[in-house]
Amino acid sequence: MNADSRNSNRRPRSLRSLSGPGAMIAAILMLAGCGGGDSGSGTSATAMKQVAGAQQNLAADASAGSNANASANRPYTDPIAYSPNAKDGLDASLVAEKAAVMHYQWKSGKTTINYTTTTGHLTASDANGNPEATMSYVAYTAPSTNGSPRPVTFIYNGGPGSSSIWLRLGSFAPTRVATPDPLLTNWPNYPVVDNADSLIDTTDMVFIDPPGTGLSEAVLPNTNQKFWGCDADVGVMRDFIERYIAVNNRSSSPIYLYGESYGTPRTDMLALSLETAGVPLTGIVLQSSILNYYADAIEATAITNSTAGLQLDTDTLAGYYPGYAEVAAYFNLVSPRLIDQGLFAQQSEIFATGQYNHFKKYAQTWVLSQLGIPDALGTPVFPPARTLESWQWPSSLTLQALQGYFNTNPFSNALIPGTTIGRYDGRVSLPNSDPRLQADGDPSDILISQPFTTALATQLPDYLGYSAPNATFMPLNDNIINLWDFSHDGQPLPDTLPDLVGAITLNPQLKILAENGYHDLATPFFNTEKQLARLQTVSGLNANLQVNFFPGGHMIYLDDTARPKMKSDLVKYYAGQPIPLALSVWTLPAPWPDESPAGTPTATAQAAIEP
Repeated sequence: MNADSRNSNRRPRSLRSLSGPGAMIAAILMLAGCGGGDSGSGTSATAMKQVAGAQQNLAADASAGSNANASANRPYTDPIAYSPNAKDGLDASLVAEKAAVMHYQWKSGKTTINYTTTTGHLTASDANGNPEATMSYVAYTAPSTNGSPRPVTFIYNGGPGSSSIWLRLGSFAPTRVATPDPLLTNWPNYPVVDNADSLIDTTDMVFIDPPGTGLSEAVLPNTNQKFWGCDADVGVMRDFIERYIAVNNRSSSPIYLYGESYGTPRTDMLALSLETAGVPLTGIVLQSSILNYYADAIEATAITNSTAGLQLDTDTLAGYYPGYAEVAAYFNLVSPRLIDQGLFAQQSEIFATGQYNHFKKYAQTWVLSQLGIPDALGTPVFPPARTLESWQWPSSLTLQALQGYFNTNPFSNALIPGTTIGRYDGRVSLPNSDPRLQADGDPSDILISQPFTTALATQLPDYLGYSAPNATFMPLNDNIINLWDFSHDGQPLPDTLPDLVGAITLNPQLKILAENGYHDLATPFFNTEKQLARLQTVSGLNANLQVNFFPGGHMIYLDDTARPKMKSDLVKYYAGQPIPLALSVWTLPAPWPDESPAGTPTATAQAAIEP
């Protein structure tokens, strides 16, 4: 998830918002990012220790069995005062590659895995050996059982500006926070539990915190802000991965990347960067993707603070529609009632595609309405009542649901009167009177932000054996979002399909899996399909791509129905097996006609693939 939802109730409503310097970004920035967060406030290590003292047995109970080989455990108290501030950097004399090492068992059915957690720092250095940043990470590793090197997967959230705690505490580590997604039952008291759906039986996992997040900091003369941009971020992430591989002798292991939200364009760019650097990848996983910022006019308009972001506005209106329709179906605003989620998604895609030319006249108003400024360019233009009535039968949406989408209010507030639905998961809702919405306008962000930071406070010193009494762990750093340089290869926003093409060109065997939540209203699944379909435009490219879908939102794995299916699909993916019902490049719906072909490499991609 990302951080913008906390500002959703303070969106500007005038034309000046499109021209005032920085006003739109500060107030309505809707960056498709990371994995939730608590408005950037850190969790102090001292507070973590206090929480741990009150919950002494929590981590032990959640460690999937006994503390295996406890005598070999090596807790670590890190004395460094790391800073997440833009202008700060750590003196090189203080940098240390030290970590806490703990041992546990994970059990699922008849399977028992002895695994190790390693929590600490490694130093990313440039090609000349100069230190760039000291990067905090958590690794879960296990011994090989068949004599072959185990895969290692590097995992990160997005934001940009997020640490990796949302994936680490919610998805496939041996323990997880048990959320009642999409409900808020017993909020915020969610337990940490054994994770039967962990991938520890399939791959080692390394969760990475970029500079300025977690406890990662630039090394002087670099400052944190140096790495707050698309290209610089990719470079330092590449250098960390190369360092981890070297220190841990993993060059013979199958290497995978797993990114969520902004972590998906990062993955496209990072895959090309690693392949160019001579680090061959086995596969990449793109979860809840925003691969081309131009194709999401809501994001593009917010970032550029101008109407230049509206160039693909019709693609955006049509691309969000099927995800919105799935949310409407969840709230029983369809007729007839939903029978099959996948078939309904296909029906919604056909409807949006068929009405594409009709949507054009409403697209600018629709995009600006989602930003809270429907009249910024003049009188709003929306379909008349008779048009909406005529759409009820082909769309299967009720008139209320159609009116909720084509409305001067953001659809998050218009679908159900008096109710706000989540952006990250449209099924999560709260009445507008709920006081929690005053601080955070997205119920699905509220669902996880406080429970996850509470769990982090317990896990670091106890289960992971790591304490940093002089530092503040930063789950989500809002300063990064506000200062991020989105330019990439000479363009103001990243379109990373050419990077992906470049990576595939260098490594034709690269396995690609794109995972999508039906109820994700931050990075809608139809947008992802349309972007990946641009691979169809590249002559001779035979991308090894699978695209699958699940009930759930942006953080798909929070859903107790989706997560076991995700695990099953991922096991097949790692084994090189086809995933049942997954789409391939050639079974994706065709790309939008106004999109540029993906076969035009960016300068970086072209330099990488040419001899």
